[in-house]
Order: sequence, then structure tokens, then C-alpha cells
Amino acid sequence: MKFLNEILGIKYPFIQGGMANIATGEFAAACSNAGALGIIGSGGMNVEKLEENIHICRSMTDKPFGVNLMLMNPDTEQMADLVAREKIPVITTGAGNPGKYLSRWKERGCRIFPVSASVLLAVRLVRDGVDGIIAEGTESGGHVGEMTTMTLVPQMRDALPEEIPVIAAGGIADGRQLAAAFALGACGVQMGTCLLVSRECPIHPNYKEALLKAGDNSTVVTGRTVNSPTRILKNKMARQYIRREKEGADQMELEKFTLGSLRKAVFDGNTSEGSLMAGQVCGQLTEIRPAADIFSELMRGAENTVKGLDLPEIR
Repeated sequence: MKFLNEILGIKYPFIQGGMANIATGEFAAACSNAGALGIIGSGGMNVEKLEENIHICRSMTDKPFGVNLMLMNPDTEQMADLVAREKIPVITTGAGNPGKYLSRWKERGCRIFPVSASVLLAVRLVRDGVDGIIAEGTESGGHVGEMTTMTLVPQMRDALPEEIPVIAAGGIADGRQLAAAFALGACGVQMGTCLLVSRECPIHPNYKEALLKAGDNSTVVTGRTVNSPTRILKNKMARQYIRREKEGADQMELEKFTLGSLRKAVFDGNTSEGSLMAGQVCGQLTEIRPAADIFSELMRGAENTVKGLDLPEIR
């Protein structure tokens, strides 16, 4: 198996998650400079803003980086042309099928790694010609599927051709989890939550503090009843949302709770009414550190985990 860093020409087999309103060009450049594949998240941007962030990223790193496109964005067509024109090395996608854009991206030498929470969707995407799959388990923050990383990754690996990279996402914040991802068949991982408390991450300090205070049971999934499951930290907004869900509120009413809520969290530091997207690993976060330290400790931890395995003979 080729590891993701060998495939992409980066130091570590890590992708930084393309988190909306968080994954700026500056943050992506910092993650690329620290050895991962930095990703600019187009969620919350228009075409002009995305182009500006691509140029910022290029001015701050000479390392590979990528762009995440949320395919439900009304500007997706123009953004698809932009990333092709800019010859972005890696494009990750979510919230849809990127099939109609593949030929124009591949003509410009772009690699395409869609995020998928479903084996059937991944099989179809590979058949359409994508270069790899990011298998995202329900432990992750933000919009989630139903399968856990532990169950999704090996099924994804078994269902896809051997040469197709599978990248695990969701529930990875230390070396033990990284080693487990490799054992399940992943060639690399995508991380988001553990990077929210990196020194370089541009979220409000209140958001970071809420993550550091979080425990093992601090997240909840909202929006299941309206087919928009989203994992966030428990707070006043989450409790109100879930109460109205249980009372049978429709999608239009529930959207009143979440309208602009991510921006409230990221930019205003409103930890009561903001949508503090976070994965279940939030309970493992204990300090704010440089991204480079997070990455190096993950690799060292994985190596030590593998070396330290002293399993009894299975009888």
C-alpha cells in the first residue's frame, strides 16, 4: 500500500478538513507548510472570495494544497471552472456527485477525492473516474452519515480497487487512532476537529475554549428528522433545536435556529447560540498547539502504538 504522503508529495499522510468559514487560504497554507495537505474550504465563500483565498494560499506556501467544493453551493459551476483554471493539485468534494466536472479537472492535472459516507456512492464515484475516496465516519464534526469510521473504512477498502486510495475521516486525534486507521486499510487520514485548537486556526478564542472544556459526551447530532444530520457541541441552540425536532417542527422552522449560526461561532465567539461544529474526539483536546506539533505527535504516536503492540496469541 502506498501512503497518501507518497501519492501527493507531502510530508505526512494527512489532509486538513475543508471546514466552511474556517479553512481559509492562510490556514490551508499553514497546514501545508506544517507537512499536511492544506485545504481551502469554499463553504461560505463566493467565487471571488475563493479566488482571493487561492491566491493568498499560493503566496504563503510552495507546498501542495487543495480546495474543497460543496456541490450544493449555487456558485459551484463557476467554482469548478476556477479550480480547473488555477490547476489546483487536489480537489475534495462533498454534498453531491462531482461527475460532471471530472473531465475538466483531470484535463488540468487535478486529483479528485470526494468525501463519502456510503460504500455504494464510493463505488459509483470510482467508476466515474475519481482518484480516491475520503471515507467519513459519523464521529466527525459537521454534516455526518450513519456509519462509524471503524465500520466504513474496511468496507470501503474491500469494495474498491486496490490502487484507489482510501482516506479515513472522523474520530482521529491521536496516534492510536491514526494507527487504527492504517490497520483498517486507509492510506491516510483527514482531520478537522483536532486542528480547530491549532494555534493557526482562525476561529474565535471562545470556540477554542469550548472545545478544550468539552468531554466525551459533549456533542450531539441535530437535523436527523429533516435529513440534515449535523454534529455540534451541545449548547443552548442545540438544545432548543432538538426540543423542537422532537415536537415535530418542519425544516423551515428548524432553519431559523441555524441561520448564520456557524458564523456566530467562528467569528463572534457566540458559544450559546452559535453552531460549534465538532467531532466526538473533542474530549481528547487539551491544549492549543502549533499544527506542526499536532502532526508530528500524531505520527510519533502511531509509530509507538504499532511498536508497542504486545498482543497475546489468539487461540
